[in-house]
Amino acid sequence: MATNSRIEWTEQTWNPTVGCTKISPGCKNCYAEVMARRLRAIGVHGYESGFRLKLLPERLAEPLERRKPTIYFVNSMSDLFHEKVPFEYIHQVFDVMARAPQHTFQVLTKRAGRMAEFCRGIAVPANVWLGVSVENRKHGLPRIPILRGINAQVRFLSVEPLLEDLGGFDLSGIHWVIVGGESGKKARPMRPEWVENVKHQCDEADVAFFFKQWGTWGADGQKRSKHANGRRLHGQVWDRMPVVAPL
Repeated sequence: MATNSRIEWTEQTWNPTVGCTKISPGCKNCYAEVMARRLRAIGVHGYESGFRLKLLPERLAEPLERRKPTIYFVNSMSDLFHEKVPFEYIHQVFDVMARAPQHTFQVLTKRAGRMAEFCRGIAVPANVWLGVSVENRKHGLPRIPILRGINAQVRFLSVEPLLEDLGGFDLSGIHWVIVGGESGKKARPMRPEWVENVKHQCDEADVAFFFKQWGTWGADGQKRSKHANGRRLHGQVWDRMPVVAPL
């Protein structure tokens, strides 16, 4: 079901599928996998098999039942473009999003190639933002040009967890960049200069920059709770959102 979100860059989550499989280093300490185990333990519907991929068509209509304009993160507990999600089902998800123009839908994937393949045959609704995860150079950066080739009103990058210095990369055609460090007991550290490099390139390209969190490792290199580390960069909260033309 759709639920209020603690994710700083969205308002609600909507999960018409749940579960996933790991495909790159960013998946190593997947928060959704941990959460799925907890939900299974307390008997929440949809998680009877833990983190195994499952389609939940009974959830498809949820956004249509909400009139208040809302920003939805689609599939916070899965990847809509997982290889085992049929295009027929993804079409149903996109149909719902098109029928709810009062809402904004944020769709994030690590499977950029499959997203591009699907989008070649459709007109992406104006209220659907498409994004890819960029955790490192080898796996993350190659997703950016694939995303750039998709005709969407907003294209965004989720640079979380940021696992290394990304160096220089092309932000043309990208409207929004989110950066964050990893959280949890096994979190890998994120260095301040890696964040600053991304922010500098966003500033140069006039791309909206959103700093989500330091995570378990603070700017000072010390390990503590993500709440204690906070989300300030140089003493300031950076929470720009993309500028979107009226529909």
